[in-house]
Amino acid sequence: MAFSKALLDTSILSAIMKGLEGVMPTARAYLAEHGVFTISIITRYEVLRGLRAKKAVAQQAAFDRLCGASEVLPLTDDVIGKAAEVYADLKTRGALIGDGDILIGSTALVHGLHIVTDNEEHFRRIPGLAVDNWLRG
Repeated sequence: MAFSKALLDTSILSAIMKGLEGVMPTARAYLAEHGVFTISIITRYEVLRGLRAKKAVAQQAAFDRLCGASEVLPLTDDVIGKAAEVYADLKTRGALIGDGDILIGSTALVHGLHIVTDNEEHFRRIPGLAVDNWLRG
Protein backbone atom coordinates (compact mmCIF):
# COMPACT_ATOMS: atom_id res chain seq x y z
CA MET A 1 0.00 0.00 0.00
CA ALA A 2 1.45 3.38 -0.97
CA PHE A 3 1.03 6.20 1.53
CA SER A 4 1.44 9.89 0.86
CA LYS A 5 3.77 11.48 3.39
CA ALA A 6 1.55 12.76 6.19
CA LEU A 7 1.43 14.86 9.30
CA LEU A 8 -0.25 13.07 12.21
CA ASP A 9 -2.51 15.20 14.33
CA THR A 10 -3.03 14.81 18.06
CA SER A 11 -6.01 12.44 17.83
CA ILE A 12 -4.15 9.93 15.66
CA LEU A 13 -0.90 10.15 17.61
CA SER A 14 -2.84 9.55 20.83
CA ALA A 15 -4.56 6.52 19.26
CA ILE A 16 -1.15 5.13 18.26
CA MET A 17 0.24 5.73 21.75
CA LYS A 18 -2.74 3.84 23.20
CA GLY A 19 -2.20 1.01 20.70
CA LEU A 20 -5.79 1.21 19.48
CA GLU A 21 -6.56 -1.76 17.29
CA GLY A 22 -8.20 0.34 14.57
CA VAL A 23 -5.09 2.43 13.87
CA MET A 24 -2.13 0.11 14.45
CA PRO A 25 -2.06 -1.87 11.16
CA THR A 26 -2.11 1.34 9.11
CA ALA A 27 0.44 3.03 11.40
CA ARG A 28 2.81 0.06 11.06
CA ALA A 29 2.42 0.00 7.28
CA TYR A 30 3.08 3.76 7.10
CA LEU A 31 6.22 3.36 9.21
CA ALA A 32 7.42 0.51 7.01
CA GLU A 33 7.13 2.82 3.99
CA HIS A 34 8.34 6.14 5.45
CA GLY A 35 10.48 5.10 8.43
CA VAL A 36 9.20 7.82 10.78
CA PHE A 37 6.05 9.62 11.82
CA THR A 38 5.85 13.35 11.22
CA ILE A 39 4.09 15.62 13.71
CA SER A 40 3.79 19.34 14.37
CA ILE A 41 5.37 20.92 17.44
CA ILE A 42 1.76 21.87 18.30
CA THR A 43 0.82 18.18 18.52
CA ARG A 44 3.85 17.62 20.75
CA TYR A 45 2.60 20.40 23.01
CA GLU A 46 -0.99 19.13 23.09
CA VAL A 47 0.03 15.59 24.05
CA LEU A 48 2.74 16.68 26.49
CA ARG A 49 0.46 19.08 28.37
CA GLY A 50 -2.11 16.32 28.86
CA LEU A 51 0.46 13.83 30.11
CA ARG A 52 2.01 16.36 32.52
CA ALA A 53 -1.41 17.40 33.81
CA LYS A 54 -2.12 13.72 34.60
CA LYS A 55 1.40 13.27 36.01
CA ALA A 56 1.73 10.28 33.66
CA VAL A 57 5.50 9.89 34.02
CA ALA A 58 5.85 6.52 32.25
CA GLN A 59 3.63 7.65 29.37
CA GLN A 60 5.60 10.89 29.09
CA ALA A 61 8.86 8.95 28.83
CA ALA A 62 7.34 6.76 26.09
CA PHE A 63 6.06 9.87 24.30
CA ASP A 64 9.49 11.50 24.50
CA ARG A 65 11.02 8.38 22.92
CA LEU A 66 8.38 8.42 20.18
CA CYS A 67 9.07 12.09 19.47
CA GLY A 68 12.80 11.42 19.41
CA ALA A 69 12.22 8.84 16.70
CA SER A 70 9.81 11.10 14.78
CA GLU A 71 10.12 14.17 12.63
CA VAL A 72 8.76 17.11 14.66
CA LEU A 73 8.09 20.12 12.44
CA PRO A 74 8.53 23.55 14.04
CA LEU A 75 6.43 26.65 13.68
CA THR A 76 8.12 28.82 11.09
CA ASP A 77 7.27 32.20 9.66
CA ASP A 78 5.87 30.44 6.56
CA VAL A 79 3.57 28.33 8.75
CA ILE A 80 2.43 31.39 10.71
CA GLY A 81 1.73 33.29 7.48
CA LYS A 82 -0.29 30.37 6.09
CA ALA A 83 -2.14 30.02 9.40
CA ALA A 84 -3.11 33.71 9.29
CA GLU A 85 -4.49 33.20 5.75
CA VAL A 86 -6.41 30.10 6.83
CA TYR A 87 -7.80 31.91 9.88
CA ALA A 88 -8.96 34.88 7.79
CA ASP A 89 -10.64 32.56 5.27
CA LEU A 90 -12.39 30.49 7.96
CA LYS A 91 -13.51 33.60 9.85
CA THR A 92 -14.91 35.15 6.66
CA ARG A 93 -16.86 31.96 5.95
CA GLY A 94 -18.09 31.66 9.56
CA ALA A 95 -16.33 28.27 9.85
CA LEU A 96 -13.62 28.93 12.47
CA ILE A 97 -11.80 26.08 14.15
CA GLY A 98 -9.32 26.18 17.03
CA ASP A 99 -5.92 27.80 16.66
CA GLY A 100 -4.16 24.48 17.30
CA ASP A 101 -5.94 22.86 14.36
CA ILE A 102 -5.24 25.89 12.16
CA LEU A 103 -1.52 25.72 13.02
CA ILE A 104 -1.34 21.94 12.49
CA GLY A 105 -3.24 22.15 9.21
CA SER A 106 -1.08 25.04 8.03
CA THR A 107 2.07 23.09 8.88
CA ALA A 108 0.81 20.27 6.65
CA LEU A 109 0.03 22.69 3.82
CA VAL A 110 3.41 24.44 3.95
CA HIS A 111 5.23 21.09 3.87
CA GLY A 112 2.99 19.54 1.21
CA LEU A 113 1.73 16.82 3.56
CA HIS A 114 -1.61 15.11 4.03
CA ILE A 115 -3.11 15.45 7.51
CA VAL A 116 -4.07 12.24 9.31
CA THR A 117 -6.79 12.95 11.87
CA ASP A 118 -9.90 11.64 13.54
CA ASN A 119 -11.22 15.21 13.47
CA GLU A 120 -12.11 15.32 9.80
CA GLU A 121 -14.90 17.86 10.28
CA HIS A 122 -12.48 20.61 11.33
CA PHE A 123 -9.59 19.86 9.01
CA ARG A 124 -11.80 19.51 5.92
CA ARG A 125 -12.68 23.20 6.36
CA ILE A 126 -9.12 24.14 5.40
CA PRO A 127 -8.95 24.61 1.60
CA GLY A 128 -6.35 22.52 -0.20
CA LEU A 129 -5.64 20.23 2.77
CA ALA A 130 -5.75 16.50 1.98
CA VAL A 131 -7.36 14.69 4.94
CA ASP A 132 -6.99 11.01 5.86
CA ASN A 133 -8.33 9.10 8.87
CA TRP A 134 -6.54 5.93 9.93
CA LEU A 135 -9.24 5.15 12.51
CA ARG A 136 -11.97 5.01 9.89
CA GLY A 137 -10.97 2.05 7.77
